[in-house]
Amino acid sequence: MSTQPGPPIDNDERKGLIIFGRDVQQIPCFRNSFLYGISGGIGVGILTFLGTSRAKLATHVGFSTFFCSTLIYWFTCRYNWSKQRFHYNKLQAAMKQHALYEGTEKEKEMQNLEEA
Repeated sequence: MSTQPGPPIDNDERKGLIIFGRDVQQIPCFRNSFLYGISGGIGVGILTFLGTSRAKLATHVGFSTFFCSTLIYWFTCRYNWSKQRFHYNKLQAAMKQHALYEGTEKEKEMQNLEEA
């Protein structure tokens, strides 16, 4: 069983989309917000065109739907991400504190206070 050598794969050399000096792949919620916005705008625009046969109105409705749905999803996703990150940070601090007091008299005092 022989394996053919190939060029080394280095994942760090992937270049993402850089906008204003930031890689948008590193921004939480960016990808999903735009995918939902684009698909919603296209869908509503096509349905508007099929219902009214007015291309200009369908374009305006489609773009408005894209813009609004992207913003709404972005803000709700970022709010939930920030809330989750805050809870993770609190949990991490509590775990560090617990590890610091593990096996000491302070831990026994804290357990006695919890039981009382």
